[in-house]
Amino acid sequence: MPRKIRQLKADLRTAGFVENSERGKGSHSRWHCPEMPGVRVIISGHDGADAKPYQEREVREAIAQVTRTDQ
Repeated sequence: MPRKIRQLKADLRTAGFVENSERGKGSHSRWHCPEMPGVRVIISGHDGADAKPYQEREVREAIAQVTRTDQ
Protein backbone atom coordinates (compact mmCIF):
# COMPACT_ATOMS: atom_id res chain seq x y z
CA MET A 1 0.00 0.00 0.00
CA PRO A 2 1.50 3.37 -0.99
CA ARG A 3 2.18 6.01 1.61
CA LYS A 4 0.09 9.17 1.78
CA ILE A 5 1.28 12.67 0.89
CA ARG A 6 0.79 13.72 4.52
CA GLN A 7 3.33 11.07 5.57
CA LEU A 8 5.92 12.46 3.15
CA LYS A 9 5.34 15.96 4.52
CA ALA A 10 5.76 14.66 8.08
CA ASP A 11 9.06 13.03 7.10
CA LEU A 12 10.28 16.32 5.65
CA ARG A 13 9.27 18.25 8.79
CA THR A 14 11.10 15.73 10.97
CA ALA A 15 14.25 16.13 8.85
CA GLY A 16 14.19 19.91 9.33
CA PHE A 17 12.54 21.06 6.11
CA VAL A 18 10.05 23.93 6.15
CA GLU A 19 7.21 24.62 3.76
CA ASN A 20 7.35 27.81 1.74
CA SER A 21 3.78 29.00 2.29
CA GLU A 22 4.25 32.35 0.53
CA ARG A 23 4.07 30.76 -2.91
CA GLY A 24 0.28 30.77 -3.26
CA LYS A 25 -2.37 28.13 -3.04
CA GLY A 26 -2.98 24.88 -4.84
CA SER A 27 -2.02 21.26 -4.57
CA HIS A 28 1.75 21.81 -4.87
CA SER A 29 3.78 22.41 -1.74
CA ARG A 30 7.34 23.67 -1.89
CA TRP A 31 9.79 22.57 0.79
CA HIS A 32 13.33 23.71 1.51
CA CYS A 33 15.97 23.12 4.13
CA PRO A 34 17.06 26.36 5.84
CA GLU A 35 20.49 24.91 6.62
CA MET A 36 21.11 23.86 3.01
CA PRO A 37 19.63 26.41 0.58
CA GLY A 38 20.17 24.22 -2.49
CA VAL A 39 18.03 21.32 -1.28
CA ARG A 40 14.40 21.76 -2.36
CA VAL A 41 11.46 19.43 -2.90
CA ILE A 42 8.11 20.07 -4.57
CA ILE A 43 5.29 17.70 -3.64
CA SER A 44 2.11 17.68 -5.68
CA GLY A 45 -1.17 16.32 -4.40
CA HIS A 46 -3.44 16.73 -1.43
CA ASP A 47 -2.67 15.22 1.97
CA GLY A 48 -4.99 12.23 1.62
CA ALA A 49 -3.76 11.21 -1.85
CA ASP A 50 -1.47 8.26 -2.42
CA ALA A 51 2.15 9.23 -3.02
CA LYS A 52 3.67 8.25 -6.34
CA PRO A 53 6.91 6.22 -6.31
CA TYR A 54 8.90 9.15 -7.75
CA GLN A 55 7.65 11.41 -4.94
CA GLU A 56 8.76 8.96 -2.29
CA ARG A 57 12.15 8.67 -4.00
CA GLU A 58 12.60 12.48 -4.19
CA VAL A 59 11.76 12.92 -0.51
CA ARG A 60 14.06 10.07 0.49
CA GLU A 61 16.94 11.52 -1.57
CA ALA A 62 16.45 15.05 -0.19
CA ILE A 63 16.43 13.78 3.39
CA ALA A 64 19.55 11.71 2.66
CA GLN A 65 21.34 14.82 1.35
CA VAL A 66 20.58 16.76 4.51
CA THR A 67 21.42 13.96 6.94
CA ARG A 68 24.63 13.09 5.08
CA THR A 69 26.04 16.58 5.68
CA ASP A 70 24.92 16.67 9.34
CA GLN A 71 27.19 13.81 10.31
